[in-house]
Amino acid sequence: MAGTPSKKRKHPGPKKQAPRGNPQRVHQSRDPRAVEPATARDWIAAARLRTLPLAVTPVVIGTGAAMLVVDEFHWVIALFCLIVSVSLQIGVNYANDYSDGIRGTDDHRVGPSRLTASRKVRPRAVLSVALLFFAISAVAGLAITIRTQQWWFLAVGAACILAAWFYTGGKRPYGYYGLGELFVFVFFGLVATLGTTWVQAFALPQEAWFGAVGAGLLACAVLLANNLRDIDQDRLAGKRTLTVLIGRTATRWAFTVFVLAAFGIAVFLALFYPIAWLTLLVLLAALPAILIVWTYRDPRELVVALGLTSLTSIAYGAFLAWAFIGSPG
Repeated sequence: MAGTPSKKRKHPGPKKQAPRGNPQRVHQSRDPRAVEPATARDWIAAARLRTLPLAVTPVVIGTGAAMLVVDEFHWVIALFCLIVSVSLQIGVNYANDYSDGIRGTDDHRVGPSRLTASRKVRPRAVLSVALLFFAISAVAGLAITIRTQQWWFLAVGAACILAAWFYTGGKRPYGYYGLGELFVFVFFGLVATLGTTWVQAFALPQEAWFGAVGAGLLACAVLLANNLRDIDQDRLAGKRTLTVLIGRTATRWAFTVFVLAAFGIAVFLALFYPIAWLTLLVLLAALPAILIVWTYRDPRELVVALGLTSLTSIAYGAFLAWAFIGSPG
């Protein structure tokens, strides 16, 4: 009698272990031959030109507010303030590219690719460019300090550079703990605007404070649009931005409130400086940005909202400065 065939025991295969570290980095190719070298266009894109108006706005507003006090345009000091602000903005953009890139945060971006994450450039080269722009900002700031003899400004400049670096740099970057908007408001709103006014007028009129708050709110709105676009990737990478902490809906509300509050400030100033009513024309760019934030389906649409908000900021600043300079007293 034939025996019953013995059942083969199924031995479970080796257990797959979950990848460690940033889950976004698992599928990245490490073959350097698959990566094309960076072009000049890549370097320019890494400077994030869409964000540069945020560095111009506080200088424009601050200069306009200073002329309320001195009735004179200190164009050399204003120019050096602009160099400080723009160089600092470009420096922080390259520093973010470097820091986020080596952490793997940018490996699966929705927006434009970054130099470090794409491995088109060695990380140290990106870091060197960031430090170069920080140095340019520091030299321009030193020139302003020598010209105005406001030596305590050296401490302000050092604080600005440290804040720029530790946004995403260092062991515990504050941008990874929901504090990005707060520091942007302080440094690209209050410090940049009030500092520009002070070195030209040695006074801080109320108009400078109102303008500084408006500039800071719009800068925060741009950051919210950026972080809303990257919310899923940031959450996976462990980057706890304010948007990750409060979620999409609350971020939409915060974006809307920040933008409209800036225009509320302009309306208040228009009661005393009639030309400021023209800032309402800038709603032609701001309202579409708000609409996109509320209705987007593809995160890439938020790149448009970011650009519109950044343009809103510079136009807003230009109209406020014109109001301060050109309105009858």
